[in-house]
Amino acid sequence: MSAEQKPEAQPVAPVVTETAAGAEAITDKPAVTAAEAPVEPKTEEPKPAEKEGSDDRNEKPAEDATAADSAAEEKSIPQTTFAKLASQLPEIKKNTGHDEMWGVKLSDDPETHVPTKIILQKYLRANDNDVAGAVKQLTAALEWRKKYNPVELVESSFDQDKFKGLGYVTTHKDGDKETVITWNIYGSVKDNKKTFGDVDAFIKWRSALMERGVQKLNLNAATVPLTDGEEDPYKVIQVHDYVSVSFFRMDPSAKAASKETINVLSTAYPELLAHKYFVNVPVIMGWMYAAMKLFVAPATLKKFHPMASGTSLAAELPEGIRASLPKAYGGQAGTVQEIGEELKLQSFVEDKTKEAVEPTSEEAPVAAVKKEKVAEETKTEETPKVDEPTVENAAADEQAKPAAEVKTA
Repeated sequence: MSAEQKPEAQPVAPVVTETAAGAEAITDKPAVTAAEAPVEPKTEEPKPAEKEGSDDRNEKPAEDATAADSAAEEKSIPQTTFAKLASQLPEIKKNTGHDEMWGVKLSDDPETHVPTKIILQKYLRANDNDVAGAVKQLTAALEWRKKYNPVELVESSFDQDKFKGLGYVTTHKDGDKETVITWNIYGSVKDNKKTFGDVDAFIKWRSALMERGVQKLNLNAATVPLTDGEEDPYKVIQVHDYVSVSFFRMDPSAKAASKETINVLSTAYPELLAHKYFVNVPVIMGWMYAAMKLFVAPATLKKFHPMASGTSLAAELPEGIRASLPKAYGGQAGTVQEIGEELKLQSFVEDKTKEAVEPTSEEAPVAAVKKEKVAEETKTEETPKVDEPTVENAAADEQAKPAAEVKTA
């Protein structure tokens, strides 16, 4: 064969190549010999699995950091209504300058301090789980407690001429359970103006009675928080006895004291009332229920039960405590005055002999009194005489009279 002769071309076999995707493909393209093939740098494209793994290794630290930040941010944002209220408790205590509620020192970690948790649960329930409403009411209640200090009021002494026989607290055992009842015997009031005329004094007495009942619940020793759908064991029963009380001509001072009591108790003692029984009352109590509707939530209003006879009360209460109730209320025990606990009372006798002017250490009492009389006589002589009161002066005098002296229709 001469050098110019070329070898006869042989049939070309199909070539199997690997695609970029890693799949096999068949082609009719002839194979290129090593001599003819251009020299190209060999590049090896990573397989998908290797590529993903490489990306994961490169991006994992950044992704982990982002995920950690998101988790931390998510954890810092309260997710439940309780968590939202609990997160605001430290600020509420700071703003009000008070951290005590119903004998419990409020903790900054309500999730682990059960008594604090129960208190927050009650304020949420009283506001239908509205956090803003609960914050507002809790703030108002703490401000009120700071001003009146009902814990100290419980240990205070009250005027027996105003409040003797008016209020009692009883406890009734029923197995492991204990029912607390506060009693208001309004038929024992002898002088409406004396008992109810000073609304602030009456509110202090009434709040102390309620506080004493709450103390009997031993909330500070609670170990189990409230559970939705289950009975709340931290509540009291109230009984208001209106025997011999007229509802057709209610004293204005008694009305004013009643309205203020409803306002204070509904704000400062929410979700502590199991039921309230009004016994020995006529069927029509329009003014009382009208007052209640202004301050009390509809759900709470359903807990109120008017009863024409006091002896019917036992049938409304748990069977296990009926025998321990006073006989006047369908039980077998003594009178409420005999079995009940009353707040401390004492006689506050006004000293009418005390002179308005206090003598100094250098003056005798008689000289001080004489000096005051001389000053009064001098003042009287200097006062110009008025012949006839003018219309304007009469109107001004009428406006200056106390509300109790103004005749109402």
